[in-house]
Amino acid sequence: MHRDNVAFTNWTPFTDFLITTSTDGVIKFWKKQDVGIEFVKMFKPHAGDIVGVSVSADGRSFASCGVDKTVRIFDVVTFDLIAMLTLKHTPTSICWVHKRGASLPILAVANELNQIQIFDGRGENTQPIHELNKLHRKPVNAMAFNNVFDCVISSDVGGMVEYWQPRDDYDKPSSVFEYKAETNLFDFKKTKSAPTSLTISPTGLQFATFSFPDRQIRVFDFASAKLVRSYDESIETITTMQQAGTAVQKVEDVDFGRRLAVEKEIEAESVRSKINVIFDESGYFILYGSILGIKVVNTVTNRVSRLLAKDETGMGRAVNLALYQGAPKKKQVVTLDMAASSNPLLQEAGLRDPMLVSTAHNKQRFYMFNSDGDVNKSERDIYNEKPTTTAKGSAKIETKAKESGTAAILHTTFGDIHIRLFPEAAPKSVENFVTHAKNGYYNGLIFHRVIPKFMIQTGDPFGDGTGGESIWGREFEDEFSTLRHDKPYTVSMANAGPNTNASQFFITVEKTPWLDNKHTIFGRAVQGLDVVTKISQVRTHKDKPLQDIQIINIEIV
Repeated sequence: MHRDNVAFTNWTPFTDFLITTSTDGVIKFWKKQDVGIEFVKMFKPHAGDIVGVSVSADGRSFASCGVDKTVRIFDVVTFDLIAMLTLKHTPTSICWVHKRGASLPILAVANELNQIQIFDGRGENTQPIHELNKLHRKPVNAMAFNNVFDCVISSDVGGMVEYWQPRDDYDKPSSVFEYKAETNLFDFKKTKSAPTSLTISPTGLQFATFSFPDRQIRVFDFASAKLVRSYDESIETITTMQQAGTAVQKVEDVDFGRRLAVEKEIEAESVRSKINVIFDESGYFILYGSILGIKVVNTVTNRVSRLLAKDETGMGRAVNLALYQGAPKKKQVVTLDMAASSNPLLQEAGLRDPMLVSTAHNKQRFYMFNSDGDVNKSERDIYNEKPTTTAKGSAKIETKAKESGTAAILHTTFGDIHIRLFPEAAPKSVENFVTHAKNGYYNGLIFHRVIPKFMIQTGDPFGDGTGGESIWGREFEDEFSTLRHDKPYTVSMANAGPNTNASQFFITVEKTPWLDNKHTIFGRAVQGLDVVTKISQVRTHKDKPLQDIQIINIEIV
């Protein structure tokens, strides 16, 4: 259900959302239902690949960072983009580092200069509130937060692993090991390997890593950082086991050769960072993708309990996993009377619907596994998006309207505003608006002019109504059509007279017929009308809001 390869999957604890991301910068929200999931909303907040994603411990916040040097912050419950951070350097990892119930959400972002920057997770302050400049000597590639110990664990590409608290002096907490030499954290340096993923168990008592190039899965005790279990998934080992017939599942030699070729492909830097190891809710089982399928390993008995997707030849190599083990119908609070009741509806509400979600190498789909053993392949739900023009190999030239776009979503600090565009009525105005939006021209600009019961205006880089230019570098002509300012929430070009259109535009909040044939209409707001009204009612001084209201970005649909 993505148009490009799916990169990450995340279940949000307590709020029961599935969030999937793809390499073209698209993020999709899905809500867990009684059975299965339901699509909720799509964003395209990044221009290019997404480097890392993170869900907060309370399941209420989600953040992503990309090669476009931006961080996007989402409110999960309202599935809304609430803030954007622009970085000076390319990020390498991201992680929410506040405990459940914390009054201030805290976000840690690592970058290519070996720094870890700490940000206000609300996005109100775009500057870092703290920087860790000497913790790592090489770029950090993975971070994870332990809610039980209130501690962050981070690793870099050189194989160094560090513990630190996201507050006070940002040192190692006293509740864990005293001397690093007494731990097994130097095992990565000894094997000249580096963790590509760090995962904390739900109990907070252990953490697991997947490392390259040694391809080892390691399970550590969190407090002592002692190695508990280690599993060898190196190509040499799996080849030896295949030849000796000691593998969990024997595959044909031709099929094994094909799978082996894929194993070598996932060593690429762009893929290895997406491979992960996850725990079940008990903390006794770990799950990870392998050459044979998805292994479910009991770390107590040290045996492979199940092998999922072993016969799914069309799926390919599992890469990034996410596990849901909740009860979607269950209420947050269960009274004593409810627990003692024999009400079948309450019993049904307590039923679990576990679901494992997996991405696969070079696949635009994600795959879902449940505990229903009776489903056959003919009964499966398979959804696909229409392939992109590039994917179809089509040489057809798209129409002008499709090139310019027919809808847009303004993500603002007050909420989202959905706009229907009119490329047939105002082709140049729409082209100018869409191109500016795609190029990020409007990102961070404020609504500099707000007049109650009239309109809200934005699009000026100077923020005072005197700036802005068109995509052609000059003013362009008006485009008057049969459209009229006979409805509120009309989107029109701002100007300084006839044929002086540039980048500024406004949205009306009332009928404004006196603007007909004076301002080009190129769209109408169709959703988020309450957001437009709310902006129009803020306190102002000389028509400028006292509190900056920003456009986070504009998404063209």
